[in-house]
Amino acid sequence: MTGLIYHLARRKAWDEAQASGLYDGTPEDRADGFMHFSTAAQVAESAAKHRRGERDLVLLGVDPAALDSAVLKWEVSRGGQLFPHLYAALPLSAVQRADPLPLGPDGLHRFPDDME
Repeated sequence: MTGLIYHLARRKAWDEAQASGLYDGTPEDRADGFMHFSTAAQVAESAAKHRRGERDLVLLGVDPAALDSAVLKWEVSRGGQLFPHLYAALPLSAVQRADPLPLGPDGLHRFPDDME
């Protein structure tokens, strides 16, 4: 798998992570035991399904090569697709971009055009 992988972070948690140096995901991630990521091709559907209408989201673009392969697993999920799951806290050094995700009038998020 190539390209960045993406995580939908809440602005407050991302701001706290930048101050503390540690990002351990959303409450939903912690309940599931891993941090949910999507590929560029999957993330809009993930946002529509799990975060529709939610304000103050930040799209984190993460370099999977910067993560330990022992804790980043590609696992079958929605529709039989492989999704990246991180079984550890996210090192901020792996984050290549952090983009605000504005909402459109339809309640769906507007993603950057230059996602890889």
